[in-house]
Amino acid sequence: MKALLLVDIQNGFCPGGNLPVPDGEKIVPVANRLIEEGGYDVIVASQDWHPEDHGSFASQHPGKRPFDMGELCGRPQMLWPDHCVQGTSDAEFHPDLKIHDIDYIQQKGENPAIDSYSAFRDNDKAAVTGLAGYLRAQQINELDICGLATDYCVKFSALDAVEMLPGVQICFIEDASRGIDPKGVKAAIEEMRQKGVGVVRSRQILKD
Repeated sequence: MKALLLVDIQNGFCPGGNLPVPDGEKIVPVANRLIEEGGYDVIVASQDWHPEDHGSFASQHPGKRPFDMGELCGRPQMLWPDHCVQGTSDAEFHPDLKIHDIDYIQQKGENPAIDSYSAFRDNDKAAVTGLAGYLRAQQINELDICGLATDYCVKFSALDAVEMLPGVQICFIEDASRGIDPKGVKAAIEEMRQKGVGVVRSRQILKD
């Protein structure tokens, strides 16, 4: 059983959104081809779903600006612009993404006291989202991961998948993902490799 995880392909992370990832919208056609032609048994997607007072927002820290470092839950925290607030268009999936073919949507980042980069659990690793349980119930043995952003939510999702889904082959789809910082992307891909995540391109999947 083979699954595809689409990480946070939302308006907020695409041009015109509150926290745009450079060229974020360019992954949508690739993601759609994977959805339609990738031969996946299960397709899941994560969705940043923040309350308007989320503690990762710079607006909640007097004197701080977006991209300053702050603190949340007793640990260092990058402070972001307000983004993907529940019920806003910023939080909606990109309008061209074929969401009707998605079997399961995992919302995350709902607790204002802790950020949730990973689709599988909060950053303090204390609370899980339920996605790992869902995938285990589907008896998957392969999981391909792509989306936004490579150096944050995609990386943390892939690393948690390795830890929380033992025995499952995890792969990161490079051309179906985009990152915020080029150096951060390079470091993220290397970290994923070191933890046993395969790095592939969509053509390798679509030709199978």
